[in-house]
Amino acid sequence: MTQEEVLAEFRGCGALLEGHFKLSSGRHSGHYLQCARVLMNPHRAAKLAEALAECIPGEILDSLDAVVSPAMGGIIIGHEMGRALNLDAMFLERPDGEFHLRRGFALQPGAKVLMVEDVVTTGLSSREAIAAVGREGGEVLAEVSLVDRSGGTADLGVPFFPLIGIDFPTYAEDDVPDALADIPITKPGSRA
Repeated sequence: MTQEEVLAEFRGCGALLEGHFKLSSGRHSGHYLQCARVLMNPHRAAKLAEALAECIPGEILDSLDAVVSPAMGGIIIGHEMGRALNLDAMFLERPDGEFHLRRGFALQPGAKVLMVEDVVTTGLSSREAIAAVGREGGEVLAEVSLVDRSGGTADLGVPFFPLIGIDFPTYAEDDVPDALADIPITKPGSRA
């Protein structure tokens, strides 16, 4: 899928929002991609996951044992990636502020893992999730996401293959432009 085709999927279901958003990363933005909304249709979610699977180099694909994603945002796309790649899909939760596999999920020692996210902005959640996989006995070979909001600057410590890159500006708490600051804040992310 081209970037415009992916954005058309977001626009078509009202998942590309405008306003004043405080992102899960703590940064502020005038735009928000509500991935849960674009993924609520199983056919669309499967189509996006299949397109995302095509972004992964063959040598990585051939080595994978499992798909892992962080809750909440990564659960649906992680599950669809598991289906597209015919691999088990698990998710990490933060019961105590730190990611862990729960609900009986476990990785075999040395399991080769694909990390799957919906959106990467700073990469903080991804790095925390990748570290959690290491504590759980696995090794993350690469990460994929529907959207890279980092402008290509997120350093995840593993190869990163987003479906699309979006360069909507984001701002630190103390650097929000006045026009954006005048709009009431919405916190749509999983750390809201």
